[in-house]
Amino acid sequence: MATVTVGSLSFQVESADGGVLIDGKPFPLDVVKLRDNYYSILYQNRSFVAEVLKVDRHSKTFLIRVNRSRYEVNVKDKFDLLLEKMGMSSMNSGHFTAVRAPMPGLIVDMKIKEGDRVRTNDPLLVLEAMKMENVIKSPGEGIVKSILVNRGESVEKNQVLVEF
Repeated sequence: MATVTVGSLSFQVESADGGVLIDGKPFPLDVVKLRDNYYSILYQNRSFVAEVLKVDRHSKTFLIRVNRSRYEVNVKDKFDLLLEKMGMSSMNSGHFTAVRAPMPGLIVDMKIKEGDRVRTNDPLLVLEAMKMENVIKSPGEGIVKSILVNRGESVEKNQVLVEF
């Protein structure tokens, strides 16, 4: 499932039985790829031509032209929605000063030390929660200012683990 936002409209989109559900209701449409970035869409006996003008994979934003109108489309997949639910969506904004624990758990491994330079998605530490190991990754580029937890230490949800 994903949340799709077009202008001020937001709706839930999911695939089911070879079709698409919009806000839980079947949405009968036929899409055929014509060539790179061009699609033919049939919906309620009407034909539309869609062109993907721009794709920003990092922000999951698309600029699309349908017939002669342009639309900016933002997509939040199930992982984005989970991060948002856990209060971690601001980590994707590019500006960050700290990484917090997404859930209570036990620090089982440290992958960094103070002063290290990290890039987006570099592993920082491993947090064990509910018998599963979760690699906590860097939300962006920066230099590790301080590490506020140690291996073997229990942490609470939203506890600051690393500062940048």
